[in-house]
Amino acid sequence: MKTWIDFDGAPVFGIPLTDALGGVRVFEGMLIEGPQGWGEFSPPAGCTDRQAARWLTAAIEVGTVGWPDPVRGRVPVAVTVPAVGPARARQIVAEAGCNAAAVRVAECPDSLAEDIARLEAVRDALGPSGVIRCDANGNWDIETAVAAIAALDRAAGGLEFVEQPCRTLDEVSAVRCRVDVPIAVDQSIRDAPDPLALPLSDAADIAVLTVGALGGVRRALRVADGCGLPCTVAADVQTSIGFAGGLALAGVLDHDFTSALAGVRLLSGDVVSAGRSLIPVDGYLPVAPMPAAPEPGRLQRFAADAGTVARWRDRLKGAQAYL
Repeated sequence: MKTWIDFDGAPVFGIPLTDALGGVRVFEGMLIEGPQGWGEFSPPAGCTDRQAARWLTAAIEVGTVGWPDPVRGRVPVAVTVPAVGPARARQIVAEAGCNAAAVRVAECPDSLAEDIARLEAVRDALGPSGVIRCDANGNWDIETAVAAIAALDRAAGGLEFVEQPCRTLDEVSAVRCRVDVPIAVDQSIRDAPDPLALPLSDAADIAVLTVGALGGVRRALRVADGCGLPCTVAADVQTSIGFAGGLALAGVLDHDFTSALAGVRLLSGDVVSAGRSLIPVDGYLPVAPMPAAPEPGRLQRFAADAGTVARWRDRLKGAQAYL
C-alpha cells in the first residue's frame, strides 16, 4: 500500500477489444495507486487536458478519499452491443446473461438498415421481456433522428430510451418534441464546462452519468442531485478497476434503470484476476468499497510499448496541470 499517489510508477496498459467500439480497437489507459487503492485513468483520445483532468480526479478519488457508502450491494447491468452484425450482436447478448442491452447505432452514414438488423437480433436474444436502449453518440441531425428513432423503436419491439441522438442540447430538445421514445443525454453532460449549469430538464428525459468524464463518484452525484432528471450510469469500455467506480455510483443512486456497466466482455482480457473481473452473474454486478488490485501477470501481459507509455506520461502531465 502506498502512502502517496504513485504517478511516476503508474503502469500503462493496452488491451485489444473483442469488437471495435466507435472505431477503437485497443483500449489504453493508466492505473494509479493511492494510499487506499487503485484507480483507472483512461480519458478517450481527442479530449482536452482540461477534460482529462476530470478523469484523473476520478482515478485518484477512490485511492484517497474513497467512495460514498452504497445503499445496495449489487446493481442490474446492461450489456453494451457495438456496431456489429446481427449474428455477433445475438452472441454478445446471449453470452452476457443480462436482461438489458445498450446498443450502438448511427456509427456511420446510411447505417439505418444495419442498425435495424442489429436491434432485431438483440430483441431475439433478449426475448420479449428484455430492455433495449440505443446510443447514437450525437451522430444524427434532427430530421434523421426523428425518422431513425421511429424505425428503431419498431425493430426493437419498444425502446427504453435513445441516448444522445444529436450533438447539441438544442437539437436534442427538438428531437424530443417529435418522438414518443424517451430521450437521454450523455455527451452533452460530460463535455460541458459546467454540467450543473445545463438546462437538462428542458431538453431530455434522462441523464446518463459517466464517472470518469464527470470527475469521480462524488462529482457525478452532485450532477445527479442538481440536474432535475432521473439518472442512470454508463461507461463505454474500461477495465474492472474503472468499472468499479461506475458501480459505486449506481450503488448510491436512487433509480430504476439498469446501468450500462457490463463492458468488461468487450475486452480480450482484464488487469485483475479472473475471480475479481467484473463479469455479470444473472445480470447483476457487485458494488464494492474499492476496486480489486491489478494482477502483476496481467499487467505484464497487457503492458504498453515504450511509445505508448511516453504518450500516456505526457497525457498525465497535461491533466495534472489542471488539478
